[in-house]
Amino acid sequence: MTFGSPQFFFLIPLLILLGWMVPRLELWKPLRIILLLLITMALCDPGMILKSGGIDLWVLLDRSKSAESLVESGEYEWRTLLERSKPGESDTLHFIDYATEVSAVNNPETSQYPGGREQTRTALALRDSLARMDGSKHNRILLFTDGYSTEPLSGVGAKLIQQGVPLDYRLIKAPETTDFQLSEFNLTERVQIGEPFIVDLVISGNRDATIPLTISRGGEKRFTRSIEVKNGQGRLRFSDRITKPGSHEYTASIAPETDAFAGNNRRKAWIEVASGPRVVLLSKYENDPVGTVLKAQGFEVEQTKDLLSISPGILTGAKAVILNNVPAYELPSTFLNALTFFVTEQGGGLLMAGGKKSFGSGGYYQSAIDPLLPVSMELKSEHRKLAVAMAIVMDRSGSMAMTTSSGNSKMQLANEGAARAVELMSEMDAVTVFAVDSQAHKIAGLLNVGASRGELLNRIRSIESMGGGIFVYTGMKAAWEELKKAEAGQRHLILFTDAADSEEPGNYKKLIEEMRNENATVSVIGLGTRSDPDAPFIEDIASRGEGRMFFTDVPGDLPNIFAQETVTVARSTFIDEPVGTQATGRWYELARQNMDWLSEVGGYNLSYVREGDEAALISTDGYDAPLVAFGRRGIGRTAAISFPLGGEFSSQTRTWDKMGDFTQTLTRWLMGDEVPGGIGLKHHLDGSELTLDLLYDPEQWGAELSKAPPRIRLQRGFRKESPTELTWERLSPGHYQVTTSLKESEPVRGAIQVGGAAIPFGPFVVGAITEWEFNPGRISELRETSRASGGSELLDLTDAWKKPKSPESASIRDWFLSAAFLLFLLEAFVTRTGWRLPVLTRSASKRATTVPATAASKKPIAKSEAIKTPEPEPKAAEPKVEEPSGESRRRRFQRAKKRL
Repeated sequence: MTFGSPQFFFLIPLLILLGWMVPRLELWKPLRIILLLLITMALCDPGMILKSGGIDLWVLLDRSKSAESLVESGEYEWRTLLERSKPGESDTLHFIDYATEVSAVNNPETSQYPGGREQTRTALALRDSLARMDGSKHNRILLFTDGYSTEPLSGVGAKLIQQGVPLDYRLIKAPETTDFQLSEFNLTERVQIGEPFIVDLVISGNRDATIPLTISRGGEKRFTRSIEVKNGQGRLRFSDRITKPGSHEYTASIAPETDAFAGNNRRKAWIEVASGPRVVLLSKYENDPVGTVLKAQGFEVEQTKDLLSISPGILTGAKAVILNNVPAYELPSTFLNALTFFVTEQGGGLLMAGGKKSFGSGGYYQSAIDPLLPVSMELKSEHRKLAVAMAIVMDRSGSMAMTTSSGNSKMQLANEGAARAVELMSEMDAVTVFAVDSQAHKIAGLLNVGASRGELLNRIRSIESMGGGIFVYTGMKAAWEELKKAEAGQRHLILFTDAADSEEPGNYKKLIEEMRNENATVSVIGLGTRSDPDAPFIEDIASRGEGRMFFTDVPGDLPNIFAQETVTVARSTFIDEPVGTQATGRWYELARQNMDWLSEVGGYNLSYVREGDEAALISTDGYDAPLVAFGRRGIGRTAAISFPLGGEFSSQTRTWDKMGDFTQTLTRWLMGDEVPGGIGLKHHLDGSELTLDLLYDPEQWGAELSKAPPRIRLQRGFRKESPTELTWERLSPGHYQVTTSLKESEPVRGAIQVGGAAIPFGPFVVGAITEWEFNPGRISELRETSRASGGSELLDLTDAWKKPKSPESASIRDWFLSAAFLLFLLEAFVTRTGWRLPVLTRSASKRATTVPATAASKKPIAKSEAIKTPEPEPKAAEPKVEEPSGESRRRRFQRAKKRL
């Protein structure tokens, strides 16, 4: 504590002396002594110490891609100058690196920034630094950056002012170079089917030139045009229209001849083509019976036959998805992964119908949607095909040594996939394994799985990447020579290879023709995408080998893909004979009425009901297998019809007179409930920061939301990652808001779960240009924030050690004056009423009535020793009480004096 005027303490003895000299003041009374002390303390202007010691200087270094090289080149010089100019020993220097994440630096000499560099999150770094500060010391922030934050600084200035921390900065800039960028890509967010809309693009540059511009939609190139950039800007506007509902992705890219930063040459944007609630039907049947029935019942059905072109955007606005006998390996992994969030979080419905390319036969075992189905597709020994002889050809080239995000190498994950395949095979099967680079290396000859399973697993898991490329023909030829030794049965070859590095085609066409003549088949697992340079080559291998073609750019998916392929080859899960049916009565739970089921089906996919789900119809062939099953996943619904609804083995189904009633009832149940009115969602994307506003009618939704607040679930990207939950901020009645940061080029979908239903939104995407946008408005925002906090742009780094103008102490005189006023009122009350503590009053009264009167009690007492008490008014009827003696009065006076 500090005192602005300590000389006022000399008033205390003076006033006490005056009180004894003038008895009328009665300053010896406790309340008046305390009051006197409070007034004296207030006159001394006391203060509370806020800051002490030296200064903590927090140095923030921008490690993003656009500033990385500039910071590294000047970091040592800045650190040396700041260390040398440090005023005293109590002053401390702290370093913090930031870009996508924030990382405190313990040792500036040796530490490396561990986070991503795709964003410049200056606001996050400033908030993190403020949270680390010691509030009892002076603090300043010195920021080294190019000034182009990818998120707004809103709210940061207020926090800096509140904590009294000035923000200084130094802008680091690269030498002037020729650069062009796609500075604007304006696209309407939502249109109706067939409604024309305008696409507006702006190309900026620091010199005049002609720039090629390419526009793509949904991965397909639309056109390329040359745009004239004059006086720093060129513009293209064109109209487009889309007749398919859902979300569609546009990509714009430029290719300047001379360009300093390629990172700002590409942008992406999504547009939603709205329609009513619809059903997405994936089927290769012409005039699919399911689509025909649903359309006749008034449903809006979108049937898609081109499975490879499907994107997750097709799920926007959809209420249910039907997979009618389509195989998993023909569907993009991004779409399959997106179905989990669509069902469990966005409240969508999923139905799989039977056939030879569905369920386990279609490669859905251990796929992304396997857990969504109400039936399981595990293997049972009684459902085998003939004994299988399988050859596995493994790519062990140099690219397989790369480490993935899981910490495992690509080779280790591929080994685990091959091992998974061996684990799923039966004891009668046989396996041979080859690892291939520029030569074929026999890991295991043709061995019986039952006798050698452990040995096979050990050998497979010990394969290592040895460098070089992969000679595809050499590997397949060696594997076929070994596979030919197998006895009669099914023979199959699995080729695992890099879709971007598959060499030596050789005479593969003749080799595969020979294999097919011997009834051997070939499937290919390609690590990469269909756009990789060698993708057409390995796709042709799978096509000629009459097997399956898998692509994945996620090495972690390899074990599941090997498992899917093994189940398809080694087990027969489709029963191709007519089988009788039996109702279980569970259909009533779904439809609130019973169904007149068909008596038999032409065939079905063998599976088993999952625990917690229900079967409405089962087979009578001894397996009691579910023919119609349903269940719930999250807030969504899922169903499985194990018998075919079209094509082969569907004649009984298509002639069933209740087919229309059954299909439309199940589909309506899958589509779920609609969200009631009175609630809506708005969104705003500023750089990499997404803001969502939930607006609702308090009268309609207030009571329900007070019991169960709305939940917001967010899915980042189209991979198999768990969704995240964000926390709302309630701004006012009828208004919730949440803000989150997005990664560049990563689509984001979400759902607001409220009242047992969901409001889906997205996808949104931050274009890859954000880090390289170089928006001058961000620098202006930084300057204003710095000025408001009391900082500035520093040219001389020694100024960074100046103590802030924030006060070192705060006056607490008002506290003492308030306490003195309250005490004054209490003292006045006591003086006027003669109020005493009840306990003291009772004890004094007791002593007055019990002490006997004596002669000494009649002795006079000096006036100065008398204790004044208010004289009671006489009462006529009261008996006379004898006064206490003088001796008793003296004792009472001594005790009272001691208490005072």
